Amino acid sequence: MDGNRMNVGDVGVLAGRIRAEIAKAVVGQDEAVNLLLVALFAGGHVLLEGPPGTAKTLLAQSFARSVALDYGRIQFTPDLTPGDVIGANLFNFQTSTFTLTRGPVFCELLLADEINRTPPKTQAALLEAMQERQVTIDGVSHPLSRRFTVVATQNPIEQQGTYPLPEAQLDRFLFKHVLNYPSIEQERAIVVGHGQRTGQMDPAAFGVEPVLDRAAIDAAVATVAEARLTDEVVGYIVDLVRATRDSTDIESGASPRAGAMLAVAARAAAVLDGRDYVVPDDVKALAVPALRHRLILSAAAEIEGRKIDQVLKGLIERVAAPR
Repeated sequence: MDGNRMNVGDVGVLAGRIRAEIAKAVVGQDEAVNLLLVALFAGGHVLLEGPPGTAKTLLAQSFARSVALDYGRIQFTPDLTPGDVIGANLFNFQTSTFTLTRGPVFCELLLADEINRTPPKTQAALLEAMQERQVTIDGVSHPLSRRFTVVATQNPIEQQGTYPLPEAQLDRFLFKHVLNYPSIEQERAIVVGHGQRTGQMDPAAFGVEPVLDRAAIDAAVATVAEARLTDEVVGYIVDLVRATRDSTDIESGASPRAGAMLAVAARAAAVLDGRDYVVPDDVKALAVPALRHRLILSAAAEIEGRKIDQVLKGLIERVAAPR
């Protein structure tokens, strides 16, 4: 590492240290950890979906602690208001003036826990923060950290008491990752490691420690930005995105923003894999988590019982990748 620069190998070493720290508290979930790392170095947000008890919250907490980012959490509930998220100007009777009370969104890594348990009006309070890294309160804009990252969790939308996220909100997430139940070996390890603990699961209690600082994150992000993206790979990304709009199984395809975000993510994945250039396999590996939440199935596909991941994987197989 030299000043604001970091070589590709150093980024991989840092990522390995982060993975090791998270593994002290979270058993398995390797794919989720990898997507969080890609999002960190690509400047994106992550939506984690899974049934209760699959370590979504503990994973986000452990990730925040390992990368030493200022951590905030919002437990989304049906009665939460936009002011509870971003803050508000409150009248101070002693001074007869309004004073800004900042909401929990003023942090570097925000855990939006069970984001789909609050109505769309409150969900929308995060739109400006996620896209522009600022919030507007009473007509005045307040900047957030340039490292501001949202890790949101949601229960499957089929469960009671959930509100589907609006398309505009979903499009601001770089990835949507679906967590599954652990394997039998992993579940045994969870019972052994967590079965004697009561109360809140605190990553610090598991020995999770910070392994990098903001300067290291900035240097890694700069390295990712320099990863080469050839015209052939650019064409492949565009072909994939446009294929989602041409498919008869998909009513609403991916936006141009999706292609741009997929390109940044592929750069980060390449660097984490030890390369300063992107190959088609980087794009292919990230296409499902980067696109699944941006697509709406057609009525015919829903009637046939098809799933969005199934349709998307079929498109990826059909779109020719450059050699």
